[in-house]
Amino acid sequence: MLHDGRAIRVAVVGGSRIPFCRSHSVYRNCTNQDLMVGALNGVVNKFDLKGQTLGDVALGAVIKHSSDWSLARECVIESELSLRTPAVDLQRACGTSLEAAILVANKIALGQIEAGIAGGTDTVSDAPVVYPDEYRQILMEIHRAHSPMDRIKSAFKIRPKHFKPVFPGVKEPRTGLSMGESCELTAKKWDVQREHQDQLALSSHIKAAGAYDAGWFDDLVVPFEGAEEDNNIRRDTTFEKLAALKPVFDRSEEGTMTAGNSTALTDGAAAVLLASEDWARRKKLPIIAYLTFAKASAVNFIDDEGLLMAPAYAVSDMLKQANLSLQEFDFYEIHEAFAAQTVATLKAWQSEEFCRNKLDRNEPMGPIDLARLNTKGGSIAIGHPFAATGARIVATMAKLLYENGSGRGLISVCTAGGMGVTAIMEAP
Repeated sequence: MLHDGRAIRVAVVGGSRIPFCRSHSVYRNCTNQDLMVGALNGVVNKFDLKGQTLGDVALGAVIKHSSDWSLARECVIESELSLRTPAVDLQRACGTSLEAAILVANKIALGQIEAGIAGGTDTVSDAPVVYPDEYRQILMEIHRAHSPMDRIKSAFKIRPKHFKPVFPGVKEPRTGLSMGESCELTAKKWDVQREHQDQLALSSHIKAAGAYDAGWFDDLVVPFEGAEEDNNIRRDTTFEKLAALKPVFDRSEEGTMTAGNSTALTDGAAAVLLASEDWARRKKLPIIAYLTFAKASAVNFIDDEGLLMAPAYAVSDMLKQANLSLQEFDFYEIHEAFAAQTVATLKAWQSEEFCRNKLDRNEPMGPIDLARLNTKGGSIAIGHPFAATGARIVATMAKLLYENGSGRGLISVCTAGGMGVTAIMEAP
């Protein structure tokens, strides 16, 4: 983008997150706001932003209470940023905080702001529990009544069944299938073998554990509520242990997806600081990467494509725009919603038929070097607080590129609703 005759590059200064923990464990008494403030203050303390005013803070949560209608602003108010810092809520399912980073980056590129924070939070431990809609309608009827007698008449409509709680839905409204059930269909369509899923899951745990042991996450993860490390990482798991688990979404002999090769329900929050080069240099803050391209796509998952296959399209479109091939990257951060989804996406890019008929390409995009994939562990090991994963990945990719000293990184995140969000980052 151009502003005042010069290009404005979007710098990634760095990020911070709290440990990602299995739902109903460490953070069982915390709210989305508690978690997000922990991650925000991690960024504030890391980059000495206490009391400072930023151009904007964009963040969101997938599962939140109706009282959290202004979650982003409330988190900023509770954080150590200046109260003059504005904030905006947004949501694109599992791509929420990557979408937030894109929003902040676009504002910086257009010269509208100089710096901002993107982030996301989610907690299944504090999921909103509501009551049947019929009960809600009766309560509204009572509220609208014009006389005591009318209120009494409405109240007599209440029955014991109305007090049965309704938990947040996990099924796609259009198909009636959960994300795992949908991905099982994709696994069958793309002939994703169980052993490949388990191997990817094992690799995720090994890499994440190794990164923690080497201290690689020390400046990215801040302790919170007594947690110092993601508690979903299984240091003692083996291929044999993973292979012994039973399928959970398709319990027949044809099922391949287990609790071991799928992401666990997770609580957590993450944030990342983006800025113009001038702002970062004035503040004497590091520029560890640049966010250069981004793309969102959606697919017809109702009667055509797999629910989680949209990133295959988004990456293809983005690479055409950037005039790059799939192999021209030093690192790949592909969100592991399920190992089956990751493997299916990689197979799609290698399929001549898919690339020709679906992606409008003359030849397959080809394979990637798996040694460059999720090198510090992925969502299967680290966990996946829905709205927080994108910011986690952006901060991770930025550090990888900075340490590498050169190169590019590709980010891919699948989401509910048949969407995908992708981005390209480059070393400074």
